[in-house]
Amino acid sequence: MGVDIKAGGRIAVRKRTSVKGDNPYLKLCVKLYKFLARRTDSKFNKVIANRLCMTKVQKQVISISKLIDLMKGKEGKTAVVVAPVCNDERLLDASGLKGMKICALRFTESARKRIVAQGGECMTFDELAQKAPLGKNCVLLRPPVKCRVVNRYFGRAPGVPKSTTRPYLGARGSSLKRKSRKFEMARGRRSSRGFKV
Repeated sequence: MGVDIKAGGRIAVRKRTSVKGDNPYLKLCVKLYKFLARRTDSKFNKVIANRLCMTKVQKQVISISKLIDLMKGKEGKTAVVVAPVCNDERLLDASGLKGMKICALRFTESARKRIVAQGGECMTFDELAQKAPLGKNCVLLRPPVKCRVVNRYFGRAPGVPKSTTRPYLGARGSSLKRKSRKFEMARGRRSSRGFKV
């Protein structure tokens, strides 16, 4: 079989191009935004079509308090988040949500109540496609994707110069993470134990 030069030769596409789950709404949204990305010159639609196909880990939840912070000075524009929106119980004064239009994958009931109570609007992606097909007056936001605790263990090997990676501490085969040096696996942690970068 020959190599397709026009499609980029041997360069493989390393990202998802379709939804892996069984959510029919998500599949329809991807179909809609892929169509808009093809038929319009708007980069906004291409980004949304790409983000809708991403894994659940890459669609981290965003709180209403974070939305208020990110939308300061952008009044009158629609906040677009390809992620769920949740309530923040620590936020006592939700007046920052006044008149805010938010488009997201889904809203928790408590978050929806607080947004609507302040005169805001909760939109779905098919409603956004009708109101702003080119993404005009929209602010594309993204929640902190690398906020998970597991990300602290990723990166350069712990003990290597300039490494800020957290080491996995624990006896071999033990699920308990004992915080003592005795249970640290020494090899591969520091140069004095034959570890090379």
